[in-house]
Amino acid sequence: MNFGNDNKTALQAKFDAQKIAFGPIMFQAARALQNLGILECIKKQRNKGIKISEIASELKLSVYGVKVLLEAGLSLELVRVENNNYFLTKTGFFILSDRLTQVNMNFVNDVNYKGFFSLEDSIHTGKPEGLKEFGNWETVYEGLSQLPENVQKSWFDFDHYYSDNAFPEILPEIFRENPKKLLDVGGNTGKWAIQCAKFNDEIEITILDHPGQLEKANKNIDRNGFTDRIKGIPINLLDHSIPFPSGFDIVWMSQFLDCFSQEDILELLIRAKNAINGNGSIYILETYWDKQKYEASTYSLHATSLYFTCLANGCSQMYHSDDMLALIDRAGLYVFKELHDIGVSHSLYECKQKLL
Repeated sequence: MNFGNDNKTALQAKFDAQKIAFGPIMFQAARALQNLGILECIKKQRNKGIKISEIASELKLSVYGVKVLLEAGLSLELVRVENNNYFLTKTGFFILSDRLTQVNMNFVNDVNYKGFFSLEDSIHTGKPEGLKEFGNWETVYEGLSQLPENVQKSWFDFDHYYSDNAFPEILPEIFRENPKKLLDVGGNTGKWAIQCAKFNDEIEITILDHPGQLEKANKNIDRNGFTDRIKGIPINLLDHSIPFPSGFDIVWMSQFLDCFSQEDILELLIRAKNAINGNGSIYILETYWDKQKYEASTYSLHATSLYFTCLANGCSQMYHSDDMLALIDRAGLYVFKELHDIGVSHSLYECKQKLL
């Protein structure tokens, strides 16, 4: 399959180049239009529009400040003007009201923006140099529980938005063979484990994750009353000398393997293979950029890959499905079943051990 094209005119290409050149400035203009209430003010007058002076008066802002932001909004196509009255465009509506867009913008601003001054350094070193903006950790996962509260919120909102839309759709698939023991590798805040326990009264779940993450998960598990069926084991997932506990019907990895290099993914898959019973399954839920129905999804995933490069760990990405399939094969596994277009953008691979 081919991706990308070069079919623009030279004039279109040059204009798009200017969009890139001024992108960081215009991004902040869009946030200011939203955060200061300007877009909402215009939305309220959707039928007749509203003048700059009226917006300034209502929001107690200077006419100058509203004017420069709205003129930027014209080029961003967030607003349009007719006889000096401003109206909200469809794009402006999505910036103002679309949860997906808000989650992505907050993630970019709060988690990534300042750190991305170090992107080139990360390419050179293979380390998340932008993470130094927050602390001296090797990966973001080690310091996640110590990030500023607003940064944690934006990070978890981003992480959970995509999985929350996928989980309800795939629970019946995961429990079709009535598994009894499930290993949740990289269980994060315990949301998946809790949903499994609510869905099935008999399932016993073990979560593997960093100690800081398990602390959050345990609080959520206790709050939901599932401490009898969900337990956590703290582990350094990058220490491949430590085996996973064994005897599980299912090993579950959701939005997890994209957090690692291909070399580490291979080792994690081998450890997962050794954790399942003979006919057990390993489920991998991921977002592959080549499996997206919409251009906007592919664009977002390519950008998210750079977050992994600069902030998360310096060595992972949102993978092409061929990369993951090759690693599954090298680990001595095969894809027994695959499902695509789950939730916003996910694919699910059910993997089993190759027969000798």
